[in-house]
Amino acid sequence: MQQMALNKAFTLMEPGPVVLVTTGDGYNNNIMTISWTMVMDFTPVFAITTGAWNYSFAALRKHRECVIAIPTVDLLDKVVGIGTCSGADTDKFAKFDLTPVQAKLVRPPLIQECLANMECKVIDFIDKHHIVVLEAVAAYIDPTRKETRTVHAVGDGTFIVDGRKIDRKKMMASKLPPGV
Repeated sequence: MQQMALNKAFTLMEPGPVVLVTTGDGYNNNIMTISWTMVMDFTPVFAITTGAWNYSFAALRKHRECVIAIPTVDLLDKVVGIGTCSGADTDKFAKFDLTPVQAKLVRPPLIQECLANMECKVIDFIDKHHIVVLEAVAAYIDPTRKETRTVHAVGDGTFIVDGRKIDRKKMMASKLPPGV
């Protein structure tokens, strides 16, 4: 084993897929790229990491709702581009040619081009760790989408693309909670 820099250890444990999160301040919608996400238990509760450094955070804190949109590998350049500019001076829907779709239960829009979208309500802020806990109140998937591979940020500007699925459901059946 070779010792590595401790401040790079996070790159060894990449979290869930990179997502796009839409917010609204009552006047404008915005999109932010989030590369740190987490499923909490076997429920529709999720966590993302963001804070005041992110333009969307003020709308997220004030209105307590958002949409988590799950992009696929064909959208990677747009996802990275969204994460490298600010909604303070950029209409990201227009700049990246993405289509906002009216949500049913929250004000921020879904993103048409994404594989899936989840309308969410903020249920907690864990300020010490910049964690926002979200509960999904509606979820949608585009079953006609040909590209379904998501991307995962390593944390150093590189990404891992989902590959093939390996089924071990029967092996794990007795270990999963009911309904999973």
